[in-house]
Amino acid sequence: MEKYTKLTDKDISFFEPIYGDRMLLDKEHITDYTHDETEDLQFYPAVVLKPINSQEISQTLEYCYNKGIPVTPAGARTGLSGGSLPVLGGVLLSCEKLNQIIDIDERNHQVTTEPGVITQVLQDAVKEKGLFYPPDPASRGSCFIGGNIAENSGGPKAVKYGVTADYVLNLEIVLPNGNIIWTGANVLKNATGYNLTQLVVGSEGTLGIVTKIVLKLIPHPTNDLLMLVPFYNAEKACEAVAAIFRQGITPSGLEFMERDALIWTQKFTNDQSIHVADNHAAHLLIEVDGFDSEVLMKECEQIINVLDDFETDEILFADSAAQKETLWSLRRKVGEAVKAQSTYKEEDTVVPRYALPLLLNKVKSVGESYGFKSVCYGHAGDGNLHVNIIKGDLTDHQWEHELPKAIREIFTEVVKLGGTISGEHGIGLVQKPYMDIAFPEITLDLMKSIKKVFDPKGILNPGKIF
Repeated sequence: MEKYTKLTDKDISFFEPIYGDRMLLDKEHITDYTHDETEDLQFYPAVVLKPINSQEISQTLEYCYNKGIPVTPAGARTGLSGGSLPVLGGVLLSCEKLNQIIDIDERNHQVTTEPGVITQVLQDAVKEKGLFYPPDPASRGSCFIGGNIAENSGGPKAVKYGVTADYVLNLEIVLPNGNIIWTGANVLKNATGYNLTQLVVGSEGTLGIVTKIVLKLIPHPTNDLLMLVPFYNAEKACEAVAAIFRQGITPSGLEFMERDALIWTQKFTNDQSIHVADNHAAHLLIEVDGFDSEVLMKECEQIINVLDDFETDEILFADSAAQKETLWSLRRKVGEAVKAQSTYKEEDTVVPRYALPLLLNKVKSVGESYGFKSVCYGHAGDGNLHVNIIKGDLTDHQWEHELPKAIREIFTEVVKLGGTISGEHGIGLVQKPYMDIAFPEITLDLMKSIKKVFDPKGILNPGKIF
């Protein structure tokens, strides 16, 4: 167990001339930095620092490394696994001021950006140049690119275009001891030594703090078609997912929403424009995109032919940009709607596509055994099912002591089905008790050894993953 040092007035005196009014000490201003979107967890740092360049981060980390002061990096704090929570106090280093898009390289289809840029802002900026950065987490309107790097974020477009890691070419990072390095090169192929770039992606701020990011871009599709498909049986909806891919079709989005997910979101957004019949158990939101509208129409026809073998009601085609926006908005706000409805825990499971019906069945059977209700939705095309467990009538004792057993049962089944315990939300604070299900001890020891190489004193984002 690492030993950490509490901040003293002397430490504050060191930070003050560097940060000035970008240093927060009073409880009122620090409160916003004590939580993210993970349940109702809250932890107070001793100080919040807002650097504006790599050099300030370097000075801060070198000082904290020598003093043994824990440092928690934070972005927009939209995470769902507690990755940016300062669980051991110390310094919270917010990257919100590192918010510049440095360069959009149209010749090479690349963009260089700082980590505090909002994902949708970056997407809109490159779209103006006819370019596309596909990873689009539900919180893309508020989350930061740096946080996407930390968690290897995905989103609906990942089914066709891949996740954040597939677009990261090179990273400038500050190591825990203050050294600044680039991890790779701004090229599409690189077989020069170990791939440190991809090691940092998804490392949840435990190996270094990302200060500059070089991303690959692709041409932006000019056309898309979107349909909402109601199913009378939720497991049939899951079965249909793999059937679509077996026909050689790769949608640009294939999302699953259980009945309550859509109903609760309609209430939350006060949008009743989409009719949900009493016998609709689940919906698939299916999008295709590309550059040829005739090709897309043929793909939709193929998908409809596949769906004829399943129990569906009338399919809704989005016939305008506004209706497309409504459908995607409903899907993106499911998480917020569930959180507003009840105390809940969200588990980010992922299995091979064909196993989705088995996973859904297991979630429901475990819920019956332990007496909880669940609302499921997610990126069905990736086999990524978000399981929202609702507290409902469970007692505090059941919630705190029995529910972890239920979650362990679900995760054990996930791994048996060939999946794992997080598809895009990361491990952070709340999922680390279950890492032994996903990995044997030898693998966990190897990961811990990598952490030790980067951060021998364990000061950076301590208390996460392991």
